[in-house]
Amino acid sequence: MEDFQQLFDAINSSRRHLAPWLNWVNKTTKPEHSLQFIQRSHDQLHDQEALALGIFFNDQVIGGIGMHEWNRDTKRAQVGYWITKEYEGRGIVMKCLIPFLEYLFETTGLNKVEIHYVSSNKRSAKVAIRLGFRLEGVIRQSAMRNGIAEDLVVTGLLRSEWNATELTEKITSKEN
Repeated sequence: MEDFQQLFDAINSSRRHLAPWLNWVNKTTKPEHSLQFIQRSHDQLHDQEALALGIFFNDQVIGGIGMHEWNRDTKRAQVGYWITKEYEGRGIVMKCLIPFLEYLFETTGLNKVEIHYVSSNKRSAKVAIRLGFRLEGVIRQSAMRNGIAEDLVVTGLLRSEWNATELTEKITSKEN
């Protein structure tokens, strides 16, 4: 709860960068909205509906990662992520997603994780591909972004396809 101001500041500092992809950004107009999000996230975690986490660098909130649309009957969920403009392109989201996906597959027992993104979001497409997610389909004009209907890309990764060690080695070798 104590991070709500930092969360708001991170969103606010990258508002123009995040708003084209995330509808909730323009609805987050004051720090209290971030506090309400954290409170809702606690409730959703308690009810085993979702899991929202902050991405921190030097004890400062620089992004978020989460699991939502958790269906325990089908053992499936969606993941989402965002990072401030200042920290984009440094591999931080990938470094966070690998252990997060490992946790989702190994601890929560998920069989499938999906990433959904609008077709114009090339950065999210790149993240999904690098993690081994497969294209499952395009749902035409199913996402509204700034009043314009856009295609929604659905990608998925099965537990049987997941290999955290291989991904970590691949990312580590790219850094060196």
